[in-house]
Amino acid sequence: MSEKTVKPYNSEKSKKEEVEQMFDNISAKYDFLNHFLSLGIDKIWRRKAVKALRSTKPKRILDIATGTGDFAIANLKLDPKEVVGIDISNGMLEVGRQKMVKRKIDHIISMKQADSEMLPFEDGYFDGLTVGFGVRNFENLEKGLSEMLRVLRPGGKAVILEFSKPKIFPIKQAFGFYSKYIIPTLGKNISKDEKAYAYLPESVAAFPEGKDFTDILSKLNYKQVTASPVSGGIATIYTGIK
Repeated sequence: MSEKTVKPYNSEKSKKEEVEQMFDNISAKYDFLNHFLSLGIDKIWRRKAVKALRSTKPKRILDIATGTGDFAIANLKLDPKEVVGIDISNGMLEVGRQKMVKRKIDHIISMKQADSEMLPFEDGYFDGLTVGFGVRNFENLEKGLSEMLRVLRPGGKAVILEFSKPKIFPIKQAFGFYSKYIIPTLGKNISKDEKAYAYLPESVAAFPEGKDFTDILSKLNYKQVTASPVSGGIATIYTGIK
């Protein structure tokens, strides 16, 4: 399936480089904007996603596209021995590291700069894996998903939380208006990056969702693949087992 490549700035740089630049630019305001623009619902979605990982009782968890570490922190509900958060943006990671130190959880959660398509971990190292709103930013989606599977142990579980396109009236119309007009305007005014929050609805529109995405996971040998829409389909929680 051919996918449209959507980039934040549409420059000569690769998507990977542009995504890193974008998150470095907005890192200082990211947490505030994330919770403000989602009306706090993102916290509920993350809690549901963490519950989906509970059945495997993971002791080592990898959080990909960790950003400032909110999903990594949410994973502590599972009582793991180790959580590793990786991200391509050092600006986001620096905010996250300060957060971990302030909360005195930096002995459990480590934050590392790494490329999701070339994970610096041995095969089968992690029991569980989470990604929150990150897979649509992969330059090569299938390569990134394959790397995720590689670092999971047999029987390990991946949980992916990603935006989707609601189909139900009036949620479809309301979310369409909010994401196309409100989010870019408020995001630009607060973050001072005109392109970053315009990229959000564009990247969501271009991303393969629902069955299209679960078909990709199955093709890559994820087992027991599921897709569970939340909040009327504004986001979807996908799971797969190695």
